[in-house]
Formats: sequence, structure tokens, C-alpha cells
Amino acid sequence: MKQNDVVLMGHGGGGALTNTLIRNLIVRELGNPVLNRLDDGACLEIEERDLVFTTDSYVIDPIFFPGGDIGHLSVCGTVNDLAMQGAEPRYLSRGLIIQAGLLMSDLERIIASIRDVARDVGVQVVTGDTKVIENTGARGGIYINTSGIGVRKPGVDVSVANARDGDVVIVTGTIGDHGIAILNEREGLGMKSALVSDAAPLWPMIDKLLDDVPSIHCLRDPTRGGVAAATCDIAESSGCTIRIKETSLPVKDEVHGACNLLGLDPLNVANEGKAVVVCAPEDKDQTLRILRAHPLGERASVIGSVVSGAKGRVVMTTRAGGERIVDVPAGEDLPRIC
Repeated sequence: MKQNDVVLMGHGGGGALTNTLIRNLIVRELGNPVLNRLDDGACLEIEERDLVFTTDSYVIDPIFFPGGDIGHLSVCGTVNDLAMQGAEPRYLSRGLIIQAGLLMSDLERIIASIRDVARDVGVQVVTGDTKVIENTGARGGIYINTSGIGVRKPGVDVSVANARDGDVVIVTGTIGDHGIAILNEREGLGMKSALVSDAAPLWPMIDKLLDDVPSIHCLRDPTRGGVAAATCDIAESSGCTIRIKETSLPVKDEVHGACNLLGLDPLNVANEGKAVVVCAPEDKDQTLRILRAHPLGERASVIGSVVSGAKGRVVMTTRAGGERIVDVPAGEDLPRIC
């Protein structure tokens, strides 16, 4: 294997190898007038509107998986965090921490994924950083930090504190897809089925929804902790109770089967291309119509409602007709899934 076929410690040293990596790969694939200046920071011109700023780190294992890779996920995840605040994504930063020994072809593939998703969404990567660390394993890995800046749509307030008695709770598609796909790939469970991550940028769908139903009350992406954590967060912040029905949860057969086999609850399993939407009952039909008209929302479903009651409580009516409290997961059933 040639020296330039893998990432070397010298690529993170700030010298000629670093310069070559940045100019010949990063700028080549992600270049734009702001990034191309290669300043220590990006000076951005944004009109006087509400800015939303978010950051997230991605340590997923494996870095390539059915439905995407760590580069694809890093853009989708940060774009979705902005979307959940009603903000149009404008700019991203990209911080890479690379283990020496990572194949250069793998890095190129990851950067290409970042480029492709960013182009699809219309967001620019305008600044970044690259570090290389020692690798004690047989093959290098990579971690990514992505920060994002967006501009919130005028008049939109979709805070998790806005749920009201009588509101409808909707999830935009099948739940648990991402977490189960990652577990199957990582652990080599051999489940021969269409288990594919749902990682996708939600902004185009959310943009249309907020244009047509600007009175949406809450948005939350059910990533780590799944729909359980998302609904508990809304109930806690809004000081209400949320009641959901197990029979209303959209779960693919293969995900349901895998969860049964592994002793997992689909409610707790991570998603990377879904949103929990809370709206007024009179907006329910229009909200569902808009979501279902988009490829990412075809299986949007009403899963419950907001009622007055104990603050921060989520209650699920089970298939058997009983009730159980839905708790925020104490830890991570599936570590390193994002």
C-alpha cells in the first residue's frame, strides 16, 4: 500500500501534508468563496433575522452502513437540528478527527457524501478543522463535529414547550429504522432483510409544512432515545401529559421482529430521518396531507394526543388494552449509533 493511500499522522501536523489534504480534497469537494479563503473563521452576511446555531458530534460505528455513512449522517443530523427550530440551514462547519491509517479512499468517499447532501439541501460548508490522532487498531476510523447556522422562518415558534391540551402528536414515518440497521451491521447479526438507516435531511419537508401550517406547535427529531425521549421532552417542557397508542406506532415488520429478538423497544430506538410534530387538532388533516405528499413523510401517522395531567408524563395504551408509563431511557441501549 502506498504512503498516500492512507491518512498519516503528518496530515494533522499543520504542514505540507495538511495543506495538501485540505486543498486537494476538502476544498476540491466542498469549496465555495467563503471556505476557499481558508481563514480561521467564516465571515457571513445574513440579514437581520432570528439565527439558530447548533452543533453535534458523530462517532457512529461502523462509519459506512446501509443507507449512508458518517459524512452523510453528519450533515443530515445538523440540518435536522436546525429544521426542528424552524430554521433554514445556511452554513455548516466541519471538524474531522481522523485516526491514522484510515484509507484515503474512505475519507474521499465520506467527504463526497458531505458534499452531496450539502448540495441537495442548499447549505454551504464554510469553515472546518482537521486533526489526525494515533490509531491503536488495525484500521483507522473517523469522528466528525458539525456546527450549523440557520435562519428561522418569520413568525415560527416550534419549541418543545409549546404543546397544549388537545393537540395531536404525529410522527413523520416508521420508527427505529436507523438504530436497528446500525446494530445489525455492526454486530453482524445476519438479518437478511431491508434494514436500512433512515438518515435523511428533513428541511425540504419541514419547510413546506411550515409554509402551509405556520401554527405548528412543536417539532422534535427522535434521535438518541427515540420517540420515547422526544415525547417525554415535549411533555416535560410543556408541563403536560402525552397519551400515545402502541397500535398507532408505524414500525416496519423487520424492525419489529429485530426488536422482539433483541429485547428492545422500538420507542427507544434512534431515528435519523423522522420528526415528532405537535399541532392543533384543527390542523391535523392538513399536516398529514403535506407530510404524506413528501417521500420522507409517506407513512406519517397520528400516534397520540396532548392532555392535561401530570407534568412530563407519557402514557401508552398497549396492544393488550392496558397502560404503561413511557420513561426516558436511562442510558443508551445502542451506543455509537450517531
